[in-house]
Amino acid sequence: MDDKYKLIALDLDGTLTNDQKEISKDTLKYIIGIQQAGLKIALASGRPTHGVSHIARQLKLDEFGGYMLSYNGGKIIRCSDGKILANHCLDLDLIPVLYQYAKDAGQSILTYTFDAVITEDADHELVKHESFLNGNMPIRKVTDFVEAVVKPPHKVAIIGEKEPLDKIFAELVQILGQRINIYRSAETYLEIVPAQIDKGKALSFLLSELNMTPKQLIAVGDSYNDLSMIQLAGLGVAMGNATEAVKQCAHYITKSNNEDGVAHLIQKVFFHAEDKKTIDLEYFNSLMQNTLMSTLGIKCTHLSEGRVEATMPVDIRTRQPMGILHGGATLAFAETLAGYGSVFLCDENEIQVGMQVSGNHISSAHEGDVVRGVATIVHKGRSSHVWNVDVLTGTDKIISSIRVVNSIIKRR
Repeated sequence: MDDKYKLIALDLDGTLTNDQKEISKDTLKYIIGIQQAGLKIALASGRPTHGVSHIARQLKLDEFGGYMLSYNGGKIIRCSDGKILANHCLDLDLIPVLYQYAKDAGQSILTYTFDAVITEDADHELVKHESFLNGNMPIRKVTDFVEAVVKPPHKVAIIGEKEPLDKIFAELVQILGQRINIYRSAETYLEIVPAQIDKGKALSFLLSELNMTPKQLIAVGDSYNDLSMIQLAGLGVAMGNATEAVKQCAHYITKSNNEDGVAHLIQKVFFHAEDKKTIDLEYFNSLMQNTLMSTLGIKCTHLSEGRVEATMPVDIRTRQPMGILHGGATLAFAETLAGYGSVFLCDENEIQVGMQVSGNHISSAHEGDVVRGVATIVHKGRSSHVWNVDVLTGTDKIISSIRVVNSIIKRR
């Protein structure tokens, strides 16, 4: 097992749990397994502690010494003995202000006690959903929200419609930006926590407590409130269902929460199940939707260490007016294959960028043909990869021979 990483931080909704808010048997098995091997788990969620606790028990974090980071990191609890390591709350004088903004916009507001959701709108569907997310946490209906909040809360949520919430978000940032942090965990949900509270800062504190460094951290998430911890981690991982902004910041994109993405990640990193020998090509090709590759009809058919094969049709997307394969499409095809190959060879903290493409067009392919590309690595260095790509017709007649140079750089 890989001993490079010591702590794994997992978001819950959209990450650890599937759309039915359940942890799959495979995911549970692998998380228990890595804890038995000595790794620590930190559940990092916007949920209140009540909504994280039953998940922590299911994962046996008390037995293995894991941690709960609830309220987006506002409260940190060591599960082995229940000790609170950090505890941050909103100032009480903020509650009337937040309440008034919600009511003026016709939206609902809620907060939490240790064991209940507090709101004036107990029948609101989003309030009921919040209760469900948190293990059917009881809802306590109050007649006066401001008077009912007698202790500084860890988090307040304003829920409702997208456009009013957009306006509230912008105005609260402007007038209270020095005192609060606001997260958009969903279009219908604003999370408001104390200033300087986010998952990344909470994990930085926990790493210091554990005498670990960010390089020893894996952080996995799917939404905007996960960005800070993904950017902090030595290995930041986005779920396949993550927002595009999260995917852009991640070192690695695993499968979706409905495809056991966390289990897939653990297999890859700790048990080397793929060991860079095989890859799910159907899944790999599905990641290329809405890109140049899907526009040109490029389909990867083989991907292994040092060798890539793919096909591309000669049709209206790739031909010249004369009905033969366009040379530019051929070069794009070749650069794509070399890019796939370099990505496959890169470590988690590396990315590849194209640096040079040069080719010789020897023959032609006609509309209706499907050309095949074969890329083989010529040089694999620490800072560059050089690939030779041959493009052939369906009858294996060579069309073009192309050299591609990729630069390999470390992620910042």
